[in-house]
Amino acid sequence: MKLATVAFYGFALGLLAVGLRELLTGFEENRCSMTYMFEYPEYRRVALPRRVARLYPAYGLYLYGEGLYAQETRALKLTGAPVLFLPGNAGSHKQARSLGSVALRKAENVEGGLHFNVFTVDFNEELVALYGGSLLRQTHFLHESIKAILRLYKHLKTPPQSVVLVGHSMGGVVARALFTLPRFNTNLVSLIITQASPHLAPVLALDPYLLDFYSAVRQKWVNQAKKLRNVTVLSVGGGYRDYQVRSGLTSLPCTPGDPNKLSLVATAVPRTWVSTDHLSIVWCKELVLATVRAFFDLIDPETRQFTVNPEKKMAVLNHHFIRHPVRMLGETQDTSISILDFPEAWSEVNTLRLAYSTPKEGQVKYFLFALSSRRKAYSHFYCRSNNLEMTSWLYSCVHKNGSSCVQAVDLSMGTELLPPYKILILSLSDLSSVTHLVVSASNLNGKQFTVECEWQRQESQTLSVPVPHVLSSGLTVSDVSVNSSGLLHTIKLQHFDQVYQAFRISVTSQCKVTKERLPNVYRIHVPWFREDSLTTASVPSVTEISGMLHTSRPDNASGVLLQLHTAPNCQYKVSVRTSLPRVLGQILRFCGPMVPVYTAVTLLQACGGQLSTILKSKRAADMSLVVAKGLQPHKVNLPVYILHILLGCSWFQEVWSFLYLPAMDALPPTHPDGGSPEGVASVEEWPLLLSPLLYILGAAVAYWGSTLLRLIMRLISLIIAPLHRPSVSRDCGTLRLRTQLLVALSLTVVGGVFCGALAIFAAFLLHLYRLLRLQMTERSLSHMLNLAPRKHRETDNGTVDAESLSKSKECNGAPLLSECALQEVRDDLQLHLCLSALFTLPVMLIAPSLLHWTRNLRYSTQLDPDPCWLCSVPLIIVYILLINCNTVILSNSKLLPLTACLPLPLSIALVTFSPLHLYRVTYFLLATLVPLALCCLL
Repeated sequence: MKLATVAFYGFALGLLAVGLRELLTGFEENRCSMTYMFEYPEYRRVALPRRVARLYPAYGLYLYGEGLYAQETRALKLTGAPVLFLPGNAGSHKQARSLGSVALRKAENVEGGLHFNVFTVDFNEELVALYGGSLLRQTHFLHESIKAILRLYKHLKTPPQSVVLVGHSMGGVVARALFTLPRFNTNLVSLIITQASPHLAPVLALDPYLLDFYSAVRQKWVNQAKKLRNVTVLSVGGGYRDYQVRSGLTSLPCTPGDPNKLSLVATAVPRTWVSTDHLSIVWCKELVLATVRAFFDLIDPETRQFTVNPEKKMAVLNHHFIRHPVRMLGETQDTSISILDFPEAWSEVNTLRLAYSTPKEGQVKYFLFALSSRRKAYSHFYCRSNNLEMTSWLYSCVHKNGSSCVQAVDLSMGTELLPPYKILILSLSDLSSVTHLVVSASNLNGKQFTVECEWQRQESQTLSVPVPHVLSSGLTVSDVSVNSSGLLHTIKLQHFDQVYQAFRISVTSQCKVTKERLPNVYRIHVPWFREDSLTTASVPSVTEISGMLHTSRPDNASGVLLQLHTAPNCQYKVSVRTSLPRVLGQILRFCGPMVPVYTAVTLLQACGGQLSTILKSKRAADMSLVVAKGLQPHKVNLPVYILHILLGCSWFQEVWSFLYLPAMDALPPTHPDGGSPEGVASVEEWPLLLSPLLYILGAAVAYWGSTLLRLIMRLISLIIAPLHRPSVSRDCGTLRLRTQLLVALSLTVVGGVFCGALAIFAAFLLHLYRLLRLQMTERSLSHMLNLAPRKHRETDNGTVDAESLSKSKECNGAPLLSECALQEVRDDLQLHLCLSALFTLPVMLIAPSLLHWTRNLRYSTQLDPDPCWLCSVPLIIVYILLINCNTVILSNSKLLPLTACLPLPLSIALVTFSPLHLYRVTYFLLATLVPLALCCLL
């Protein structure tokens, strides 16, 4: 039985390890280019008013500079456009160097001395993603910093009226929180760009301040969406390399009709097309260049400051982050142009496809395509060119003279940029008044490139393939073959719409004729969110693509498409199979916060099992056995699922509200946020269906974690054993009543004056000391009994005399060296091992508060606000009281039968109310530990 238990939990740990490996390492290599500083970076501190410096001693405001620019700005006489960078969780203000350096280098090539002043805020590298008590303080300091920045430009004739904010991680959330301040002037910020910022919900809610902060920000931006329409916000997610903040959380909570809010993933940004991890998104050269180019296009030439026109801002952001047409934004070019070239430069194309490579010698070349004979048979015109210059290249002919066109309308603004070439797809139904299309293949500069165009029938070039079931584990394959007679093929991936699905998509290309061809581009297009991913492949080749989603499909959206930009006259085979490791990785990515909840449930059930064993036999069971039996999904998950079903009934909702019960907790939604004012998302079905698997993973953590705790205690007890006198009493390490009162009072004062987490941690260490003393006593007794001679009087038949045995057990009420004394110590040891495993959970949940307090000791000795203060007093008292607990006291307590029944209903409540509010785990554990502590008194 024990071997089967170890094998089962070993298998569960293996599943968890596979999922974690896929989550942490199962992605493409980092293809971001590093940004380099060509001169030594300098950070000049900006003086703030004394009031601000006194209120926020740990924070600071700096101006980035390097080389000659740093020398010129020493007096802080600034003339550029202000940009303020906000670091995120544990982020340094020096992360602004990539943005600042690229902006300085770019400004050197711009006429008129146009440049930016990049400021950065030092938030003391606080862990605001885990401790929310500092978020409001950071928001107020940001407000003061913006006002201080704008004061530096008072000497200008047209000083800037606003500052552009670039926020990384939690810095982006703080930037949006500015607008919740009652005295904040919304005109001070008109553009916010966030990088890997979890706008939808916190990654882990370890204290109530974090959720209250998010709730206030959401209500402000959703309820007052009309007032904030002039504020443009762009949110960029990192993609699958960012395992700290999944890209679905970077979606902005906003109403669907708000045109000034954009959410996208870095893999879909033109000229970037890479996934970034949580830190590299700050220095990724491709993304930094896109941001800086957008900044220069956002400058108003008259004021030399950032434009306040919302339409202009959105046009620029769409240009650099969404589509990137070939013509630069803002160029004064008429859509109607005249073509005065020689007739011999024209060629009319009568075939279905054009493939043309320009010669080395520069020439003027145009191709003319007649629409009249193609309208009935074809629906679209597709054209691509690997000439990536920002020039117009495709027109609709308005006036034709013989074999040439003399007047045309530019259609190039519909061009889309892909990694190896630009493409343009025209629908013939939109060109009803056009008779001819003109494609320019002129290369006056002698640059060689290739142009390929064709007429397409979209229906015949669109195929469908159902993806395998998520439980197929790669044993079944869905494949489709494409005999490429065209340049673009679309494959609909049917039933691919949930984030827990993950596939390995293999594309094999084969060509009969070997020649130089344009590379293939395979694109996974997600219609409901800008999370497209592109893969470039040579011809022929075998390419594997990861098929995963950052967001689930809303009800009214179309399905995922696999677009193949192919080479003509080649064969392609697309195979789709489920990848079990990636499925596990996706489950952990989206449901990871549920694992510690189920770990707590398992330990809570183990505690209940231990108490039931003591109640029945007055003996404690082995810790590994009770933890192994803590996996009881039929008792925990089934009632939770029934509650979910009942909450769909109106009468049950009324009863639920009448009892003033909080809403059933749920993880953040996986679909793009629709911007509901309440912010209460409906509970999705699939995490509930996956709850048994999550329970197994959480139980594996509890089982092997408790095993590790036992091994660590044995190792430490061996190390410190020489420092203690050997003991044979089960009361070793206990405290007298007066000492208990003194220690509890002292730790309560420490928690109130300094930090509640510190007091809880100290009480936890005292209990660990009791556990170590029990471990040493158990070892000492075992060694003594092995060395002691047997003094029991044997009867004639060889059995031990009962009278002799009873006398050896007790002499004048004092325990002697006996198997009975050893068993009592072992019982207490197993009991306290189980309690220590349970005590570890609150300590781990309060660790961020303790870390924040220690890192800010030089500024303040008191943690304010302290999320642990309310629970610190009962936790301290419980920890101190349970130090003296043993199996005899518990078995004689009248409260034990009631206490042994509490873990199961509390486990159900834990799963119901704690997935998003992880700090509630401590409250539910307290509800079990308080009655248990009372058992020691009553």
